[in-house]
Amino acid sequence: MTTHGDPATRSGAPTVAARTGPPEIDETPTGPTGDGLPAALTGLRAAIDATRFPLALPSAEPARHTARALTDQLDDYLLPRLARLDAPLLVVVGGSTGAGKSTLVNSLVQARVSAAGVLRPTTRSPVLVCNPADSAWFRQGELLPGLTRTNEPSEDPGTLHLVTAPALAPGLAFLDAPDIDSVVDANRALAGQLLAAADLWLFVTTAARYADAVPWELLRTARSRGAAIAMVLDRVPPEAADEIAAHLSEMLAAQELGAAPLFVLPETWVDGQGLLPDRVTAPLGAWFARLAADADARAAVVRQTLDGALASLHPTVEALADAADEQVAAADALDDRVRAAYQGAHRTVAEGLKDGRLLRGEVLARWQEFVGTGEFFRTLEARIGRLRDRLVAAVTGRPATPATELRHAIESQLVTLLRGVAAEAAEHTYTAWKAHPAGAALLDPPLAHAGADLPERAERLVRDWQRAVLELVREEGGDRRFVARTAAYAVNATGLAVMIAVFASTAFIPTGLEVATGAGTTVAAQAVLQAIFGDQAVRTLAAKARGDLLERVRALLDEEAARYLTRTDAARPGAQDAAGLRRAAGRVEVARHHSGLADPSGQALPTPTPTSEDGIR
Repeated sequence: MTTHGDPATRSGAPTVAARTGPPEIDETPTGPTGDGLPAALTGLRAAIDATRFPLALPSAEPARHTARALTDQLDDYLLPRLARLDAPLLVVVGGSTGAGKSTLVNSLVQARVSAAGVLRPTTRSPVLVCNPADSAWFRQGELLPGLTRTNEPSEDPGTLHLVTAPALAPGLAFLDAPDIDSVVDANRALAGQLLAAADLWLFVTTAARYADAVPWELLRTARSRGAAIAMVLDRVPPEAADEIAAHLSEMLAAQELGAAPLFVLPETWVDGQGLLPDRVTAPLGAWFARLAADADARAAVVRQTLDGALASLHPTVEALADAADEQVAAADALDDRVRAAYQGAHRTVAEGLKDGRLLRGEVLARWQEFVGTGEFFRTLEARIGRLRDRLVAAVTGRPATPATELRHAIESQLVTLLRGVAAEAAEHTYTAWKAHPAGAALLDPPLAHAGADLPERAERLVRDWQRAVLELVREEGGDRRFVARTAAYAVNATGLAVMIAVFASTAFIPTGLEVATGAGTTVAAQAVLQAIFGDQAVRTLAAKARGDLLERVRALLDEEAARYLTRTDAARPGAQDAAGLRRAAGRVEVARHHSGLADPSGQALPTPTPTSEDGIR
């Protein structure tokens, strides 16, 4: 002989068939729900579908799980149930591994419809049992649309095995769900999904397992949803029945579940068909028979659970919206770190054009070689009146080599500066992102350095800028006889002087680093340019050339920053996702209050009472 129970284990990972959208339902149900609530729920489902949580934040995976659970509940239960409030009452039988769920279902319908055995878990795919008169409703697939209907036992966890049992009264159906604490993750997820589609939760536990943490977590979820719940305490030693039942009742009361009927089933034997004795299941069977026969009582249970599920949507969606806000804030924070690093790089270049550092070394040597000797710098100020003539003679008589070398020195100095600031910005950004959970997930090692083609782009930038400076000199000096007389070489020479002027910080008044590094270099550049163009024109030329260079540098650094920003752009959630969720949830809440589902008195809907007190605590 064997003791009764739901022996059960199996391998496999149940999955639910993918959904392509909400079920097609009649959105104009008759009765108190009106037109507004189904439409509001459909809008909420669309808002949830549109919300993404792509960034790797601690809240992302829980949010994705919540979004899937909400979508499942809308598709599996809320929308189809609203469309048919008069559909048969669905009782989902859930509980821990080996609690005896399948044996209990078989015994209540007086037929072996759900497998029971010694392996765990036994229930590989859910089994739904109903009266033959109700099978059409469940076969149509409005409820739990993601599960494929089948008339035969199946090993496929994505199927729903439909069984008819004449002994089960019309208006009531049982769904034997997988174990809530199954060793298979997908089984646990499916069990939770099925319980969310229940009008009534029949929770089965045992004398040995009733205090386990997993069932109570699920019971608290049921309470938060306002679901109708009945409890079965199975396999209770007769001598300890009163004590155990009293303790469980206290635990239920402490969790605000004291109103849930509690049925106590003693430890007993099963018959040859694996069914419990009638005397053991009689109180529970009578209670269900009364519920099946009372349309008003069934409607009260449906309305209680439906209104509770709807009421729980608002805080759940609000938490989802908070997670969506966190995604946007994280994307903004990552972008801010990128911009801060590359704006800092741009400031470094701007400082480099002011503090004299670019007048050192090769640039200084080539400029002095180009313009004249040290004696030239010492006597230049005293001879400024004759500078124009001397400059024309000097620049027209010099070979092109010094000018070319100076231009190359300027190019090299600027390229070196650009490569340095770009490398530093990349390193700073990489470090900042690596310290952020969302940023770390978006990184690739090459991002720690400047782009591979940066040197070529930097060289091209400087050459383009140098050509632009020459064009600027042509435009500004086009009506001046000096340029006309000295032709292209004068333009080149003057352009080089403008480039040197760009590296001066205080409008050619040498102070600080400029005195230390350039000696009279900037004074010479000023004198040359003022002799040609005049004081104000000099300032204008230098300002325009500096501004043009900084704009080109900004564009180059923006391209470098884009290597990061395109990653956040690709992963960035919609800026209005959270607002859309909140608006949709608000519409559902308003429609719920106008639906007439809740009891007008505001009190909890009564639970139908059994016909006998035997086996009930």
